[in-house]
Amino acid sequence: MYVQTLLKPDGRPLTLYSRYPIPEGIAAVSPSNEPVQANPHFRWHPLRGEWVAYASHRQGRTFMPPPEYNPLAATINPKFPTELPPGDYDVAVFDNRFPSLTLQAKNAPASIVETLPAKGICEVVVFTQDPLASLGALELSHLELLLEVWADRTSVIGSNPEIQYVLPFENRGVEVGVTLHHPHGQIYAYPFVPPVPARMLECQSVYYQKNSSGLLQDLIQKEIADKQRIIYLDEEAIAFVPACARYPYEVWIAPIAPAATFIDLTEKQRQSLAKALKTVTLKYDGLWHRPFPYLMAWFQGPTDGKPHPEAHLHAQFYPPYRSSDRLKYLAGTELAAGMFANDALPEEKAKELQAVSIEFRF
Repeated sequence: MYVQTLLKPDGRPLTLYSRYPIPEGIAAVSPSNEPVQANPHFRWHPLRGEWVAYASHRQGRTFMPPPEYNPLAATINPKFPTELPPGDYDVAVFDNRFPSLTLQAKNAPASIVETLPAKGICEVVVFTQDPLASLGALELSHLELLLEVWADRTSVIGSNPEIQYVLPFENRGVEVGVTLHHPHGQIYAYPFVPPVPARMLECQSVYYQKNSSGLLQDLIQKEIADKQRIIYLDEEAIAFVPACARYPYEVWIAPIAPAATFIDLTEKQRQSLAKALKTVTLKYDGLWHRPFPYLMAWFQGPTDGKPHPEAHLHAQFYPPYRSSDRLKYLAGTELAAGMFANDALPEEKAKELQAVSIEFRF
């Protein structure tokens, strides 16, 4: 992996990653030379016992720009700079211009509930310079690089003592609220472990203390033995529709042997995870016969400097579903009660994905 770190005119860092040497002389660009002035804050939700972030400046973020102006494409006309410079590189990472969290946050406004500056980091990860590509369309070596990028960002961001958890994710499709169609994801880094991964880590910790083995590790072995819901499997990685899926077409991707974070992956695990990731995303598109909408989130161990043998890096895909067009939108029982109701059996949806024929180009 080749890395080059630059500074944008507005003061934000830009990091370029590539499978090949990156030419010297690339100059960072930005749509604006003005420094980011965001100052988000947290408010405590006393009934749920969790923080809520407030970032009203995001009302002015770029929303569904016309095709002729793609802020995530490489700059063509220097008079109208985008977020990325021209040049030979594969992946680019930069701080979001409209962050929900920032390490520069300060002086949270007073309220009747507790408030804090919303300290954290929000990065944009541009997967490729090709605006028409997708994860499934990328070469395996490019996907392996992306896994290395997530590891590097976890290491760099997680080394900050103010950061406790690093969450890479991708929103794909207007059905899940995407406003920029260029293939990209984001990384949110929090000053605490957020509620969902905190609950999962709690369950994993209790199980590990009782069984001296990982919860997801043992669940994977049960899925392998059951054989019904597997979408991809080799010696190092697996993709499957979990028996406990909350969404139709929900898929999990994980290394078979536990790795707490991206940093802990072996080269063979990265290679296999890239194959699993490509397989799943190609099957999604093949099932849908057009770009398939989803939220992909990667869960890993906290970055608190402590060992987390209970943690098991994995991705969870949440495709939306509705009975009329197979897209699910959360309703009363999910949003209000937090109890999911799935009107499709995981085994049925696994069979649909298994039946999708894909052309696997390396």
